[in-house]
Amino acid sequence: MEKILIVDDELAIAELISDSLEDEGFETVIKTDGRSAYEYINEHRDELSLITLDIMMPEISGVDLCKFIRGSVDCPIIFVSAKGKTIDKVLGLEIGADDYIAKPFVVEEFVARVKAHLRREQRHSATVVDGVIKVGDIEIDTGSLTVSKKGESISLSTREFQLLQYLMENAGKVLTREQIFAHVWDTEFGDIGTVAVNIKSVRDKIDSENEYIKTVWGVGYKFVKVIR
Repeated sequence: MEKILIVDDELAIAELISDSLEDEGFETVIKTDGRSAYEYINEHRDELSLITLDIMMPEISGVDLCKFIRGSVDCPIIFVSAKGKTIDKVLGLEIGADDYIAKPFVVEEFVARVKAHLRREQRHSATVVDGVIKVGDIEIDTGSLTVSKKGESISLSTREFQLLQYLMENAGKVLTREQIFAHVWDTEFGDIGTVAVNIKSVRDKIDSENEYIKTVWGVGYKFVKVIR
């Protein structure tokens, strides 16, 4: 059963969301302040399928909470807030949220958007067969160190290949620049800016339209499967 964490200091709203999702077969957990939510996420992050966050909350705001957890939580995050101005939505998406729903909202639409995010998350996962990793139209062979897109061979440097492999192996997950640097360069010391340089190089070769490698502003990058 998929578990959804609902974080909102308005208990009536949280319970309305919870009841609507549980009617659809989801398990839900409610937290009414940012600090208790942060503690719960640290202990149960691998169990969560999706998180909804209010913005204005006591202890830790939804914005700060999203910043704290985005680098370590792979599941979708949806802001649910009375702050419905465009600038608030843009901020929420730039710090790593996957969606933004303004209050008041239609419950049926809210549930539909939650389901859509969960379906999309399932489709993001990579297919791995005999050392061949395939996400969408992009395929890499970890044995022969070859890369192709729509069957057309693409030449990458060794470092670019390692970077692409790491991103594809973790398709759908947000990876921080620090995580990428430590894994691909096998060190925690050095110029972390080289991650962005190599991301740009890989994009230029396989993803010029920025369909697959998404920047999560202030956090890092996420490799996604293009749904056509």
